[in-house]
Amino acid sequence: MLISGRGSNLQALIEAAADPAYPAEIALVLSNLAEAAGLDRARSAGIATLVIPHKGKPRDAFDAELDAALKARGIDLICLAGFMRLLTPGFVEAWADRILNIHPSLLPAYKGLHVHERVIADGVRFTGCTVHIVRPEMDAGPIIAQAAVPVIDGDTPETLAARVLTAEHRVYPLALALVASGQAKVVGERVLVEGATAAQGFLVNPAG
Repeated sequence: MLISGRGSNLQALIEAAADPAYPAEIALVLSNLAEAAGLDRARSAGIATLVIPHKGKPRDAFDAELDAALKARGIDLICLAGFMRLLTPGFVEAWADRILNIHPSLLPAYKGLHVHERVIADGVRFTGCTVHIVRPEMDAGPIIAQAAVPVIDGDTPETLAARVLTAEHRVYPLALALVASGQAKVVGERVLVEGATAAQGFLVNPAG
């Protein structure tokens, strides 16, 4: 898990992974900021933590340190959870199809920042969140799972963000489980999920 802040999605994944039947184990929580509150969440759960500061380093040098640290610990999958760094194309390619990210919109709509403000300004009736495989382009890559969230008249960016965050805490553990179990596979630029249904309100792309 790569984080830069409070780690609320990290907490959702910690709770999911506490189930012995869950197909993934959180082996390391790594942050570019020593003050990231999510590090305390990890320590409280008995999960190893590591800080690799980014300040004063070229992006490729920071990513090289990151790559070496992950490989030294035998990491198989990377989950981004509020990691406020753009990864270099070289790093993404080295970990091809093994980096997951969550974004607070129904991608490919509303990439980038200030998502909820833009959604409200446009009068959108449904928004949501997306877990996807990372590509070098920002907020791009094959979609694993999405959750739709209604936009209610009178919503502010804060109230909408809170509703979307609740959906994020449900969909991220599902998406990671699909990938870690091998049920979800990248085929071309799509993720196909064997035997998938739109269970629990999540929208996934069924295989075949």
